Amino acid sequence: MAAENETTEGGATAAGSAMERVLSGMLRPLVRILIARGITLPALVRLLKTVYVKVAEEDFRLGEKAVTDSRVSVLTGVHRRDVRTIRSGEGEAAPRPARATTMIATVIGRWLASPDYLDPEGAPRPLARTGPAPSFEALAQSVSSDIRPRTVLDELMRQGIVAETADGLIALSTEAFAGPGDPDQKILFFAANVGDHIAAAAGNLFGDGAERLERAVFYNNLSAEDVAALEAEARAEGQALLVRLNRAARERQTVSEGAPEATQRFRFGLYFFDEDEHPKSADVTTEGDPQ
Repeated sequence: MAAENETTEGGATAAGSAMERVLSGMLRPLVRILIARGITLPALVRLLKTVYVKVAEEDFRLGEKAVTDSRVSVLTGVHRRDVRTIRSGEGEAAPRPARATTMIATVIGRWLASPDYLDPEGAPRPLARTGPAPSFEALAQSVSSDIRPRTVLDELMRQGIVAETADGLIALSTEAFAGPGDPDQKILFFAANVGDHIAAAAGNLFGDGAERLERAVFYNNLSAEDVAALEAEARAEGQALLVRLNRAARERQTVSEGAPEATQRFRFGLYFFDEDEHPKSADVTTEGDPQ
């Protein structure tokens, strides 16, 4: 039993050393983004301190006891002075509102799910700009009356998510699920998608509740043509699944709207990643088992 906490020569536990190796691989793509965005290590450290303190404060409570600065400092390694500053909210920047992004995502979701906005084959129909439903104006107003439909439409057109047809209707791109084209809004989707993916995987790792869906299939020893064909198939099948799930979720949301127990949210996503492994030896393990 003691083997799990066996201390290594450097003072870290064997489990901790293994986790550090895993984190190194996980952090590489994130650090690449940070460097590209001009986020330096000192800026990241400042942010990490805040996140460490908030997580310790919210997720590592001892029953109903108040969480002290000293306990947070012990759990996180953040100096008590910094813990006190962070917990008091001093210098904390107001979060950037994601209202426009949420509005756009909801409009697209309803366009793909609501029967009034679908053609007989179940595809999103082109819409008139204004007028009674089904029109883009009616669709946008069904989501929110606070933002003008023209403002939403202009933003969707700017990002290439919709386009005007030859007969003056507004058509939704078949790649609407690819997300926004605006760089700032891409960051919001990146944070939400990756954050929820890691949260699902972490919950399964800790075993702290019902197991969440988090699966992958992976192969190597494939040609570039093989991977391109598989990606095309994954894209088509994945798009169809997202459309079906979006429609089912919208139907359930409509039925449950206003119910006191309707407090849950979910996110389901897909991804496809490929790279050239450049194997250094002929002794290559062939992978091919669903996980």
